[in-house]
Amino acid sequence: MSKQGKVASVSDTFFTAAPHWTWWIIFYFFVGGIAGTAFFLASLLQLSARPPDRELARVGYYVAFAGALISGFLLTIDLDRPLRFWHMLIQNHTGLPMFKSWVPMSVGSWGLLLFSLFAFLAALASLSEERQDSRWLQSAPVRFLRGRGPSILIAVLGSIFGLFLAGYTGVLLAVTNRPIWADSTLVGLLFLVSGASTGAATLILLALWRRVGHAASIAWLSWFDQRVLLLELLVLIAFLLSLGSVAQVFLGWWGLLLLVGVIGAGIVVPLILERKHRGGPLRLHVRGALLVLLGGFLLRVVVLLSSEQINVIGSGVTGR
Repeated sequence: MSKQGKVASVSDTFFTAAPHWTWWIIFYFFVGGIAGTAFFLASLLQLSARPPDRELARVGYYVAFAGALISGFLLTIDLDRPLRFWHMLIQNHTGLPMFKSWVPMSVGSWGLLLFSLFAFLAALASLSEERQDSRWLQSAPVRFLRGRGPSILIAVLGSIFGLFLAGYTGVLLAVTNRPIWADSTLVGLLFLVSGASTGAATLILLALWRRVGHAASIAWLSWFDQRVLLLELLVLIAFLLSLGSVAQVFLGWWGLLLLVGVIGAGIVVPLILERKHRGGPLRLHVRGALLVLLGGFLLRVVVLLSSEQINVIGSGVTGR
């Protein structure tokens, strides 16, 4: 079999052009997953109606809003012409909203915008609870957001768009017709589950740092993170099996980073630490949470950049 035949057998998407995404997009995928799932977890804590959980829920909403702003910034500066970012949302000739359901970037841009709206409303309501001395924050419109009905509506809709944002980043990869990304339908689920683990880890770290939340709530976040890490490991294994022969790319350095950095340091070690320190002082959760964040970031590095490496190899074989 010729070299070209061998390469073609690896993936039917082997010779497509890479999108040449920069590190800004990797950070966007990472931050977006944290922001979306942090909102979801904050909503669960808020709806639990336990007073100590309100503080921790507020932290989650602040993380979600900050993550939404950072995500929008990262997407904007990655554009060839950042000052024209609004063209993804508004028609430049008519000034009317532009939504293309068949274009993933359009769907994602609107999803991020709507998530940012609900994250802002939740963060504003949370800030008004903390700053009782602020006249503006105690105005009627802001106090209205704190009502049970509006707060539930914001929590539910924000969680929907938050989970969409966390999983959408993986779906976006799947429709780019690139090797690895387009060779499996599990990328979106993998990023969603990974986002849930990094979101929980972020809230654990902030809760311990700011000393907010009930000990039972932090223990619940730890329990949630353990279950999600196990699910992430299963989805990751299924993802690798679904790649078929294209998984050969992980026989080199990318595979080593995936095994040691993502599976070992980011999943297995945190699970061992959580099991070892179960019932111990809350501060012992810090190392595990930091490793979960590291593993979540490296997962996105491996998935995105390993596909770029296939493009380099393919270019060499085909002479382009």
